[in-house]
Amino acid sequence: MDKLVQLQSRAIPFPLENIDTDQIIPARFLKAVVQEGFGANLFRDWRYDRHGRPVTDFVLNNPLYTGRILVAGKNFGCGSSREHAAWALYDYGFRVVVSSFFADIFKGNALNNGLLPVVLPEAELQRIFAAVEQDPGTVFTVDLPAQRFGYADVSLPFEIDAYKKTCLLNGYDEIDYLLSIKDDIVAFEQQQIIF
Repeated sequence: MDKLVQLQSRAIPFPLENIDTDQIIPARFLKAVVQEGFGANLFRDWRYDRHGRPVTDFVLNNPLYTGRILVAGKNFGCGSSREHAAWALYDYGFRVVVSSFFADIFKGNALNNGLLPVVLPEAELQRIFAAVEQDPGTVFTVDLPAQRFGYADVSLPFEIDAYKKTCLLNGYDEIDYLLSIKDDIVAFEQQQIIF
């Protein structure tokens, strides 16, 4: 995973609620076990028609909207627990997803795979949608060390588990994290040896 410390990016607005993991990455694309290549099928059934042609009015096909931040409606990532949903978003190029509520399993999968889920109050989420609608070129700043999400003169705090924050800041998965504290683990184990 890449490190995530600070990110400045435009945002792609996707104000639909209750977007489930089967919409994020349809089940028929779950045959691979490596994390690469899933971005091509992100929101496949909405991005393309049944003949494989891009649906022109779908937001990811609209050249007006670009960026590494997806701003989504409430209850993003509900449904099945497939980790592939986080893989698809990350592989497509998203590093941050903003919503007023995430399904717990999706949120965990996102954090485990380098994707930061930012939870903001519903009223703030609606203001962000309005800002992007008014100016698709609006640049947002994600400051993970300070746990702030901002744009224009707005700066909003967000919460994140300290362990997951450390992992994202360093680009660690769980094994990388354990390797980073290997000396501490060895020292602890040596203190536990009883003769």
